[in-house]
Amino acid sequence: MYSLLCRHADIGILPSKRVYSEKEPLLHNQSAMARKPKLGEFFEQSITARRVLLFIAVLGMCMLIGDGILTPAISVLSAIDGLRGPFPSVSKPVVEGLSAAILIGLFLLQKYGTSKVSFLFSPIMAAWTFTTPIIGLYSIVHYYPGIFKAISPYYIVHFFLRNKRQGWQLLGGTVLCITGAEAMFADLGHFSKKAIQIAFLSSIYPSLVLTYAGQTAYLINNVNDFGDGFYKFVPRPVYWPMFAIATLAAIVASQSLISATFSVIKQSVVLDYFPRVKVVHTSQHKEGEVYSPEINFILMVLCVGVILGFGGGKAIGNAFGVVVIMVMLITTVLLTLVMIIIWRAPPILAMLYFVPFFIMEGAYVSAVFTKIPEGGWLPFAVSIILALIMFGWYYGRQRKIEYEMKNKVTLERLGELLARPEVQRVPGLCFFYSNIHDGLTPILGHYIKNMSSLHTVTMFVTLRYLLVAKVDQSERILIKRLGPDGVYGCTVQYGYADNLSLEGGDDLAAQVMSCLQWHIQMIGDSRSPVSMEEEMAKLEAARIAGVVHVRGKMRFYVGKDAGWFDKVMLRFYEFLHGICRSALPILGMPLQQRVEIGMLYKV
Repeated sequence: MYSLLCRHADIGILPSKRVYSEKEPLLHNQSAMARKPKLGEFFEQSITARRVLLFIAVLGMCMLIGDGILTPAISVLSAIDGLRGPFPSVSKPVVEGLSAAILIGLFLLQKYGTSKVSFLFSPIMAAWTFTTPIIGLYSIVHYYPGIFKAISPYYIVHFFLRNKRQGWQLLGGTVLCITGAEAMFADLGHFSKKAIQIAFLSSIYPSLVLTYAGQTAYLINNVNDFGDGFYKFVPRPVYWPMFAIATLAAIVASQSLISATFSVIKQSVVLDYFPRVKVVHTSQHKEGEVYSPEINFILMVLCVGVILGFGGGKAIGNAFGVVVIMVMLITTVLLTLVMIIIWRAPPILAMLYFVPFFIMEGAYVSAVFTKIPEGGWLPFAVSIILALIMFGWYYGRQRKIEYEMKNKVTLERLGELLARPEVQRVPGLCFFYSNIHDGLTPILGHYIKNMSSLHTVTMFVTLRYLLVAKVDQSERILIKRLGPDGVYGCTVQYGYADNLSLEGGDDLAAQVMSCLQWHIQMIGDSRSPVSMEEEMAKLEAARIAGVVHVRGKMRFYVGKDAGWFDKVMLRFYEFLHGICRSALPILGMPLQQRVEIGMLYKV
């Protein structure tokens, strides 16, 4: 939602990495014709409001990653704990060890993509959805047929009047009944909205109501069994089939939050708010099916650590409740902004959504915060660490972009540099990579001043990420002249399923050469001092002379006179920058043709 707001209104803070969609020109035209809402104008004009909005989005993302750690842990642990019913001799460490082994296996399978095993998800969830309400109906009939009178508001009002403060605190325990709903967005990477709506209304919701009603009917007559309300209400004859279904369903539930974590990390990397990690699209058809090996390993270690460290499910449950309701509250806030700023919904209509949900979720948040000393601190600890990483990365990126935009090389400046008598045009074809879409990187000026040369044919290459699966080959590479003789601009457009390593096909140099030759032949330039034939001959001679791929690296030099805040944050950024992946993919460059140029920026 934050990326959506940034695309439709000027409320982002980092201008470095834009994400484009095929509909973007139309959206821009529509937004130009329609008057912006006052709320959108307020965010555009107030840097403080934009920073608060970024903080809220970052907190939501950190909490969601915490959700990705806790959901697999509590789901699998509670399912395997069913072994202790028929076999009381099974110790807690055995249950924890088995749960950890199952999760390790699940994380090791992530690299193959959910599409390889998703054909099993539907039968597993269908079995879970249809068997638990049947047991619930049996329990209702057998233990307490009048359980549905609990739907009456009278009982909840009476409950709060009788229990007062304790009743409010008990709200925190009921949050676990709605877990999973906060990550429903991840399902959009696999299914349509209509499919999710039909599945939820026709099967998931009735199933949950009947299951919880059945458990409640059982607990009314077996009050001492509240510690294990699920497995105790399962009839003995079907205990083991339900144990198998519950374990498999817990694995599927874990998968949904793992996928959600990969999805939100990918969005953050694209927006340049998170250190660059490898993101692999495991499906050629679904944008949401992504996998990150580094994030997968970290999640696996943390999940196993939570199981072995916390052991009992109560502390994990408290932490889980904090995460879930915080994600829901932040979702409510951001969705309200989307309704007003992007959908242009009337403020009164937006408030009809915002006020009841905010009050309800705010009450739950206030209740779960009392659980912070009892395990609820864990997601906050994870969030603080993640937020420090993201803020350190964001601060370094902001300082670097400010310098690049302030010192970028214009075409006029490039012409002046090349006009100097000491600057020579050496034979060869040079691909100069840059992250700046508007102008040329300052590293170019640094390179020309120190090397006093530039290749006879120089191509400035930038990457443009599109919100499509694959970019058509005819639109993949866009070429334009930049003014000085032999200097061209090249934009490489790619979608989320495009293979940018270009392995097994033509390398980038061959593709760009082909596009450039077509550009010269078909378009030409009447203002160019050389003819088309001469330009083609010059291009071929440069290719034969040799191809080089130049990538710039700008690093901070933190001097002694820098402030303590800059010293800490920029050194931390340099550490993150040193261990994260390159901003530019390999693009099929031969190793012997790669050149990296460093530039120090003194703070």
